[in-house]
Amino acid sequence: MLINRKGEAVKLDPPKGIELPKAGFAVEDAGYIEPAKRSSAVKVVVEKKSERLQLLKPFAPITNGELQGMRVLIKAKGKCTTDHISMAGPWLKYRGHLENISNNCYIGATNAFNDERNKVLNLETGQYMEVPASARLYQKKGIGTIIFGEENLGEGSSREHAAMEPRYLGVKAVVVKSFARIHQTNLKKQGMLALTFANPADYDKVRQDDRVSILGFDTFAPGKPLKIRLDHADGKSETFDVNHTYNDAQIEWVKSGSALNKIRKDFGMK
Repeated sequence: MLINRKGEAVKLDPPKGIELPKAGFAVEDAGYIEPAKRSSAVKVVVEKKSERLQLLKPFAPITNGELQGMRVLIKAKGKCTTDHISMAGPWLKYRGHLENISNNCYIGATNAFNDERNKVLNLETGQYMEVPASARLYQKKGIGTIIFGEENLGEGSSREHAAMEPRYLGVKAVVVKSFARIHQTNLKKQGMLALTFANPADYDKVRQDDRVSILGFDTFAPGKPLKIRLDHADGKSETFDVNHTYNDAQIEWVKSGSALNKIRKDFGMK
């Protein structure tokens, strides 16, 4: 009840209105485009000179041969989040261009061998290079690369590019003391090997001039550890176990080159 200026108690009538339009909602654009009946007739055209868009090509499956005699791209020291692996900020404009955004791959990670960022030794040139440039040089020469890291590698936002970029640059495996769960899954989805040291102290055995081989890939199976052999420049070798959490379906992702490749294959797509 309300009191008006005359001191009288008054009661307002409840408001009335039309809850819904009598003629329904007028929507000119429903936001839905029906898929083409023949998808093979659809062509996606991207300007070749575009710096922000690039058509993706399916990743080729990793082979056992590619896992032998790899070089260490970087041995990351300490905290290494998705921002260290794939920085945001101005780089986000290249999210649709994998080649361009890969130029930020691991540039924020600290190199355990010199405590510097984005400065790694390339054993082909004998010179220190930026991480992406070193990866591209190894890739051009047909040399596989591997990344080592410490605890909870890949924590932070679930950035798919943190897995796509190293895959694109020829990295075959990432071996750490422990992973952030989502980043580990993202690496699996891109057809890479995401492995953990059975003994975390083995991280200290990795030298920057090692040749690294992964053993047992030809019998890769759930619950069955793989092995890593480090062939040191002094002629000595060390071998240790690495664990994985791949199930049968995820192993099929690796054998197909990526989870997306497996889906394409299952649906008979080219």
